[in-house]
Amino acid sequence: MMRKNKWFLWIAGTVLVIGLSACGGNNTNNGVNEQPPAENNGGNGGTTVNTEEAESLYGKNCVSCHAVDLSGGVGPNLQKIGSRMTVDQINAQISNGGNGMPAYKGQLKDTEIAALSAWLAEHK
Repeated sequence: MMRKNKWFLWIAGTVLVIGLSACGGNNTNNGVNEQPPAENNGGNGGTTVNTEEAESLYGKNCVSCHAVDLSGGVGPNLQKIGSRMTVDQINAQISNGGNGMPAYKGQLKDTEIAALSAWLAEHK
């Protein structure tokens, strides 16, 4: 019985470590989060939003840390991110990561990051 408990604890610990490492590890502070809140200019920097593509990208890459409803969890709440950051600031955060968020430049195409940034910027 004791062997089964140790085996279970080892598996549970391994799953926990893998899950947490998927959402962090890049502690580089690139200053993106230290910028003042974005002015509400009513737009997303002129970028056309492809909602279907952006929601798909969010589901595949972001939902594990930011939740299905953008309410956060491991990562911060993104429900009103467009009122705090400009589309360019969001793009830089996704591309470069920082403060526990991994960088997605090189993992996602620039056009995918732009679509996701524009979609998130509309959340005000």
